[in-house]
Amino acid sequence: MVKLVALYKHPEAREDFDKHYEETHTPLVEKMPGLKKLEVTRMQSAPMGGDAKYYMEAAMYFEDRAALDAAMGSPEGRAAAKDVMDFAGPLVTMMIGEVARES
Repeated sequence: MVKLVALYKHPEAREDFDKHYEETHTPLVEKMPGLKKLEVTRMQSAPMGGDAKYYMEAAMYFEDRAALDAAMGSPEGRAAAKDVMDFAGPLVTMMIGEVARES
């Protein structure tokens, strides 16, 4: 299993960010072909207290790298990528990882 991870820094206008993420961006992501699972986590704090460095993490799971690449190249994937850059470009860091272990 492979996942595309998006880490979002804290937005200035949290309510506007959340509204766009839930009402516009999430429906675009959910249309991506081959998407097995979308997991969104809003960070609460750092382990030793204090503020978390990131506001939110989104993990999009695909069967393998070929499925992820196909999804990203699809019209739905391109629409989701354009949207994230338009509303959160300076806030987001994206990475691809292979799931090494699940419990």
